[in-house]
Amino acid sequence: MIYLDNAATTLHKPPQVEQAILEALHTAGNPGRGAHEPTLHAARIVLDTRLALAELFHVPDPSCIFFAANATMALNTVLNGVLHPGDHVITTVCEHNSVLRPLYRLRAQGVEVSFTGVDAAAQLCYDQWETLLHPTTRALVVTGASNVTGNGTDLARAADFAHRHGLLFIVDAAQTAGAQPIDVQQLGIDALCFTGHKALLGPQGTGGAYVRPSLRVAPLLVGGSGVHSFDEMHPLQMPTALEAGTLNVHGLAGLCAGVRWLLEQGVENLAAREAALARLFYEQVRTAPGVTVYAITIEDAHGEYGRLYALADNDSDKLRLEEMAQAETMGDDTEVCVREIELNIPIKN
Repeated sequence: MIYLDNAATTLHKPPQVEQAILEALHTAGNPGRGAHEPTLHAARIVLDTRLALAELFHVPDPSCIFFAANATMALNTVLNGVLHPGDHVITTVCEHNSVLRPLYRLRAQGVEVSFTGVDAAAQLCYDQWETLLHPTTRALVVTGASNVTGNGTDLARAADFAHRHGLLFIVDAAQTAGAQPIDVQQLGIDALCFTGHKALLGPQGTGGAYVRPSLRVAPLLVGGSGVHSFDEMHPLQMPTALEAGTLNVHGLAGLCAGVRWLLEQGVENLAAREAALARLFYEQVRTAPGVTVYAITIEDAHGEYGRLYALADNDSDKLRLEEMAQAETMGDDTEVCVREIELNIPIKN
């Protein structure tokens, strides 16, 4: 089997991930709910996971990382927690519906939303940002990379725009966390939302976000904390402020193992290997009839990596593309796991 659906979830994890999950199933209690060894062990697992992610993303204070079930929940928490009626937000047509649907709902509640378009190569039209600014613009929300075309966002350019205009800089890193180096301090990211089950190599049901220390995010959910149980208000101190209920400790144990493996291997090294494989695939697929290739820039002299997606124009071309992927050495009985995506991004001609 050739598995090419990592944008949906990574199937092949390091063996340490499975081992960590199984061990936690037998040893971890509920963190913050007592002083016996199982609950203390669970608290250590949660802390170790925050520390690993803080090292990966260059976060100075691990308590600025809160956990959620996935990037979707983290994005909902952040967007609903910082945007209010009367605010204006700039985003892009490349966003996942985990960003778009919360913004659409907020729009119905009085938040104005403007969208940055793309050119014929599905690259963002960055120059549009200046024209979209309003006196009430509060945030710039961008994806790290599109899950449809694979094109990445120039985060340094996005950060510069956001900082020059005093905007919150919110990044959906579902596709890039673990796949590309991310430094939240260097980029001045206010909120970085991630999922655990893709390039971070953890299990499904894990995710979260980094929130800049001085940024106040109103909680999406309240209750179920293990501290101050009789207070009427949910605790305000991070990360408890944005973590309601029992955490997925077993899943976080696996996520921690996945992140530690990434740190040992080096994200830059893994990204370079991925770029080499993408280049090899591109050279084989670029002349296939009926196939359009987007994001063909794989690597430049500065080590900047792009993703590559090949899109077939019709069913027969999809079949031919799959047959070509199988034909080189694997034989006709090899299953090639890809995801059929309808390209529905408005293109600026």
